[in-house]
Amino acid sequence: MRKAKPKKRYVLPDPKFSDVLVTKFVNNLMLEGKKSIAYSIFYDALDLVEERLGKGEEKVNGLEIWKKALGNVMPAVEVKSRRVGGATFQVPTEVRPARKESLGIKWLIKYARGRNERTMVERLAGEIIAASKGEGSAVKKKDDTHRMAEANKAFSHFRF
Repeated sequence: MRKAKPKKRYVLPDPKFSDVLVTKFVNNLMLEGKKSIAYSIFYDALDLVEERLGKGEEKVNGLEIWKKALGNVMPAVEVKSRRVGGATFQVPTEVRPARKESLGIKWLIKYARGRNERTMVERLAGEIIAASKGEGSAVKKKDDTHRMAEANKAFSHFRF
């Protein structure tokens, strides 16, 4: 590389939970710079998750369920295209921790937006609940990614 690597940008923790991961999620959720709306959508979705899963006397923590859901969505391996002698191979590679985090966040938001509930709060809550149980579209995407890497395991010697 000719230039030096750009400095890593660090985000501030969110006001309610003091968690950097929440801020990263909200920054991806945000549209047109409306961060306060994105925060309210996220916090209301966690409240809705607590309400739906907190049946009876047991108290559930929405943040813990969200972290479990995010853990279920984050991929361990992915495939990258690599040209070798005119042919393009899908080479399986391990995912760096920061990329793992960002892919999980992006998939969770993408498939929440694709759901057919009425409001974004309900969509996000539904996707978080589904992902925490190991179901839903975002988890299916992770499984498909892992399956693709497994199918192309023979080309792992082309790793760069």
